[in-house]
Amino acid sequence: MSDTAKTPHPRLGEPFLLTPGPLTTSYEVKQAMLRDWGSWDDEFRAMTVDLRKRLLALTGDSKGLLDCVPIQGSGTFAVEAMLGTFVPKDGHVLVLANGAYGKRGAETVTRIGRGLTLIDKGDYMPPRGDEVAAALAADPSITHVLAIHCETSSGILNPVQEIADATHAAGRILLIDSMSAFGAVELNYDDVKYLAMVSSANKCIEGVPGFGFVIARKTALEAAKGNCHSLSLDMYEQWATMNKTGQWRFTPPTHVVAAFLVALKAHEAEGGVTGRGARYTKNRDVMVAGMRELGFETLLQDRWLSPIIVTFFCPADDKFDFSQFYDLMKAKGFIIYPGKLTIVDSFRIGCIGQMDEHIMRRVVAAAKETLADMGVASAAPPEIALIERAKLAA
Repeated sequence: MSDTAKTPHPRLGEPFLLTPGPLTTSYEVKQAMLRDWGSWDDEFRAMTVDLRKRLLALTGDSKGLLDCVPIQGSGTFAVEAMLGTFVPKDGHVLVLANGAYGKRGAETVTRIGRGLTLIDKGDYMPPRGDEVAAALAADPSITHVLAIHCETSSGILNPVQEIADATHAAGRILLIDSMSAFGAVELNYDDVKYLAMVSSANKCIEGVPGFGFVIARKTALEAAKGNCHSLSLDMYEQWATMNKTGQWRFTPPTHVVAAFLVALKAHEAEGGVTGRGARYTKNRDVMVAGMRELGFETLLQDRWLSPIIVTFFCPADDKFDFSQFYDLMKAKGFIIYPGKLTIVDSFRIGCIGQMDEHIMRRVVAAAKETLADMGVASAAPPEIALIERAKLAA
């Protein structure tokens, strides 16, 4: 058996999740879920207060203008809660899409009955500030802009600063889906003026799935009373109830909250956003360099690569089959992610979770062995893939 034939998670024997979340968590985070908590109990209410304060400390809000409101459910629940709470019923949202999550945001806007304008850049082109400025100038009815911080369909890190600047200059309101970036990529409120942003427990903080959270201006929360289309997704009511009683309105994911607090403390010990982002960036750089040595090509040029997840083109070699590649990588201890590109075949490898550069070197070694197992002579992509990538470079 080769060194990479089995690379289990330390102490657990589990494969590493090379995905954008759920991701590989620490033993301590898992252990925190072994105790039961009463949702009305003083100890659990204190945990909720602590969680909110620790998340606010990551925002860079120097004036105390923001508040944090956790909400049950997946990240998509929290995105819908943000849109439904803060966009008035006669509001009009400019959604910036370059992948599945921008498109999901656009569908949400339509489903909740708000006006929609969509800038769809395709699979991987970034929306730019000048495009936002032009769209806002062309349509004064647009009230809000929704931007995706990291679009994990492709792994692109979108330019939120220039989007924020263009939105602010036009006097409109910015909402940010920072689901897969918050906690590892700087999103300093003093620089990026947003009304609200959303993320989730099972991403860069390295907790487990079960709740998302919205960080928003207190004044916006106060003004949102009665606006939301939904009972359970009303962020104003959740915020008002938490501030009054310390409780979640409906049954909270108690075990997930306990695990998340452990994850937050580990995040702080690692150096916060800067420290966590540095580890993920090193993971990405080591893994990308190794995969390129094997002949794989990234979808994105280095300028747009996020430290969250990286998309690779599938090899053109007739012997390469992604399903087989996936199964063989899993047998070696690594669960990768299928691609979401529409033009060419691809796959993705995540850089986040309880992994470091040494694990990423094992990922590369496993990929090398897997290509050999499959009889793939070259990992080079088809010509069309390089043509598509050149469009982004241009």
